[in-house]
Amino acid sequence: MRIGELSERTGTPPRLLRYYEEQGLITSERCTNGYRSYTEATVDRVRQVRGLLDAGLPTRIIKQILPCLEKPRDLPDATPELIASLELQRDRMTARIDCLTKNRDAVAEYLEAVLDRDRPDREQLDRDGLELDLGRQGELRESVDERS
Repeated sequence: MRIGELSERTGTPPRLLRYYEEQGLITSERCTNGYRSYTEATVDRVRQVRGLLDAGLPTRIIKQILPCLEKPRDLPDATPELIASLELQRDRMTARIDCLTKNRDAVAEYLEAVLDRDRPDREQLDRDGLELDLGRQGELRESVDERS
């Protein structure tokens, strides 16, 4: 597939896809006309890269760990610096997850309270339904009386 289709399928601008390629995060083949051609697997790779970037990992670390994410048993030699950096990133992700979880729970609680407040109770619905039916019966009576 060409860069435009990859962009469309991943929601990633072509310029950013070219940057990922420059950084060695994704690869492409070159057609005879010079256009880039990407495989189907690149769609998943771009989504994975974007997820890691969204989690706060820099591209230099992503480049180092991408091979491990594809084949977890093929672990390259990890330097102490890489290990420390990954531990820091893991802890930051955990903190973000905790924050997002708290925010999600607060929004859910708020929504529940608003929906409960705006939702009439069952007895009120029954009374309103009964009144509505009685009102319709009165309209029908008036309509029949007018015809008579």
